[in-house]
Amino acid sequence: MSLPRSPQPVKLVMSFIFEEEEVFAAAISEADRQYGAVDFLTEPLPFDFTSYYEPEMGRGLKRRLAGFGPLIAPDQLPEIKIWTNALESKFLNEREGRKVNIDPGYMAASKFILATGKDYSHRVYLGQGIYGDLTLWFQKGAFTSLPWTYPDYASQPLIGLINLLRKRYLWQLRNP
Repeated sequence: MSLPRSPQPVKLVMSFIFEEEEVFAAAISEADRQYGAVDFLTEPLPFDFTSYYEPEMGRGLKRRLAGFGPLIAPDQLPEIKIWTNALESKFLNEREGRKVNIDPGYMAASKFILATGKDYSHRVYLGQGIYGDLTLWFQKGAFTSLPWTYPDYASQPLIGLINLLRKRYLWQLRNP
């Protein structure tokens, strides 16, 4: 029989897709105030794996990945996704489209989960209309993509940066 037990805390991660650095700076500043100090931040990476966001957000988009210092409980992810959706709506362009896309998720030792409002076969319902997408799993010493992983999350340098962030997370677990 398996008995219920509390999960280990996880590392809150947010991906920011944007065109204008000023918008990113304002959005991450609000996230920092809400969830604690950012302790991991990538340089801007070109977001050129898809043109999906271009009609709404424009061309020449960039991505930055941020990790937050305070660890969280995994069941906080739905409320965090709802909060980031509200934050996105503060930054609208003249067409009422978003200027920033924020994808929150979390890192555990064995998996990298992103929050989404869209159901699909590999997503698990978390509550409040939010699903958890198993984006990467840790296997043979590194995070590995799955058949449904978005191509950008399955490629370098992003997956390498996520592996680096995992080292930070594991250090935090050992040094609370």
